[in-house]
Amino acid sequence: MVGGSGDPGGTEMSEKNDQVANSALVLLQDHNLPRPKELWGCRHTLALLGFLGLSLVYAMRVNLSVAIVAMVKENNTAHYNNTSDNDGCPVPDDYDDNDSGNYNGEFDWDDSTRGLILGSFFYGYALTNFLGGRMAEYLGGKIVFGTGILLTAILTLLSPVCARASTTLFIIIRILQGFTEGVTFPSMNFMLASWVPQNERPKFSTLVYAGVQFGTVVTMAATGWLCDSDFMGGWPSVFYIFGVLGVVWSIVWFLLVFNHPQLHPRISEEEREYILYYCGKKREKALPLPWKAVFTSLPVWAIIVVHFGNNWGFYTLLTELPTYLDKIQHFNLKSNGLLSALPYLVMWIFSLVYCSIVDRLLAASKVSNLAVRRVSMSIGIFGPMLGLIAMCFVNCDEKLAMGVLCVAVGLNGAVYSGYMSSHQDLSPNLAGSLLGLTNTVATIPGFVSPVVTGSITEGNETVSAWRTVFLISAGTYLVTNTFYLVFISADVQPWNEQQPKKVPDQNYEPRSVDLEQEDDLRDIAHSHVASGSTWCRDLCGFEWPRALGYTALAMNHT
Repeated sequence: MVGGSGDPGGTEMSEKNDQVANSALVLLQDHNLPRPKELWGCRHTLALLGFLGLSLVYAMRVNLSVAIVAMVKENNTAHYNNTSDNDGCPVPDDYDDNDSGNYNGEFDWDDSTRGLILGSFFYGYALTNFLGGRMAEYLGGKIVFGTGILLTAILTLLSPVCARASTTLFIIIRILQGFTEGVTFPSMNFMLASWVPQNERPKFSTLVYAGVQFGTVVTMAATGWLCDSDFMGGWPSVFYIFGVLGVVWSIVWFLLVFNHPQLHPRISEEEREYILYYCGKKREKALPLPWKAVFTSLPVWAIIVVHFGNNWGFYTLLTELPTYLDKIQHFNLKSNGLLSALPYLVMWIFSLVYCSIVDRLLAASKVSNLAVRRVSMSIGIFGPMLGLIAMCFVNCDEKLAMGVLCVAVGLNGAVYSGYMSSHQDLSPNLAGSLLGLTNTVATIPGFVSPVVTGSITEGNETVSAWRTVFLISAGTYLVTNTFYLVFISADVQPWNEQQPKKVPDQNYEPRSVDLEQEDDLRDIAHSHVASGSTWCRDLCGFEWPRALGYTALAMNHT
């Protein structure tokens, strides 16, 4: 038992309680650890290589969207079959069949087969998203992310040979590419949760995930030019070039990146302390996924729903935009690639500008993380929704169509400061698994939307058919984002940490305490925690009454 304040036991208890009170005070006073002064740190290197890695991920994914226009045989009358139809766009007077370059394809694929080939990637992609997140939590994001891109690059190099050998074999290669690429986004999300504090996540998440737009821009522009050239046979060069770049990137990644700040041999002490203060130390082992808690969490469902909706619109445009510009607006192949890339260039630039503004506001404590998530998603989803509705009225005005597409796709860049940061908000320890889970569901539009679009437009390449495609995406945006805005949270969820089972102490013996001394200590803890309620909620993820309970529990512990 512990005696009163006049005996050695009482002195020991007093010292322990003083330590608890002092620890609480330090925590409250040191909640705003400044960012490292160095301009470039190891987390910036991670962000740069992550950006380039995701650029190549999307380069190897979307190159087929443009290349397939050159790969497929088309009837020379295909562009003219709507000229007498009031619902079709007339072919421009300066349209040159010879300059279009897309009538000498090798493959006799109809629209349904083309839709199947474009969507086949996502059958494999859906299988490994969740697996990639769990593997990253157990093995580390470095090996999972790097290996995923390396294997995808090798499969990309094999694509031309497989396409010429058999359509079925080419579809299998695309499924395998999806399988190896599926691990990339969840593993990168886990890396960001381990390396980037919450107040920097909008900026770093945007910088890394903006590689999607950069890769799309470069690939679509370069693919149109390469397919129209004689370099390495035209369209095969698209797969060879990006495959080689993927292999080279993988070597650099494995040499320079480490799983956690504690493991990096060249990180500065200032940056290490800064990251560990906000992100915590490396766990000895990965947490088991609390399935029931996750699937009964409304914020998790908010991310699942909006991730599905965002990907429906994004994948619809990503895979079908070159076809729309070819069949409806009658752009030739070289122009098609450049113009298909333009909306994603706008998206890339907008996402960088937007995240810079958000970062400044968060650094100055002008807005909360939850407000950033909601505003970002309102801009990033409702903006494109209005743009797709506007596409229903542009008809055959190709300049207006490109302008509206640039605005619609460009505003979507705000989502990287929105739902793409929410997984890390809810559970830093399980950020990889959460993104793997939501991205598995969000992969469904990848193989469903091309089939839906193909079924609507096959034999009916008209303005009204594409109007239906745009309205389906706009409606999906509306419903899914509204659900997200209502139910999302920016607080760390209770199931982020594994709760140990309580085992009764068989040797427990009630103790006597100095009630006057304990009352004084409780008053101190009360004042400290109450004064820090706001920051404690933002930093720790719980309100001050629970923090007070933890403090009182520690004070009573011997």
